[in-house]
Amino acid sequence: MTDQRLEGAAAELEGKAQSGLGRLTGDSKLQFDGKLDEVKGKALDAYGRVIDGLDGLVEKAPLEYRDNARKGLDFARRKPLLTTGIVAGLAVLLGGLGRRRR
Repeated sequence: MTDQRLEGAAAELEGKAQSGLGRLTGDSKLQFDGKLDEVKGKALDAYGRVIDGLDGLVEKAPLEYRDNARKGLDFARRKPLLTTGIVAGLAVLLGGLGRRRR
């Protein structure tokens, strides 16, 4: 289990507590901040699940590619936001290439 998954679970739990306290006290800002922390926690958990899955794929990669795959995975662990941006950008580019022109 990655650190991101643990951080995500903690943030989600904290967010639920904040949101519940905000509801009880009628504090809409606390309620909003709690919901925001819940979403952040869920996103971190999802990212951690992806990293865990990639760990398994690296071990199944052919020997000549494992070192490069590990380097890429280490980069993804160190720079999660940049990695997410790169993947999103590639998805947009590849999606645009797949469209037919009229």
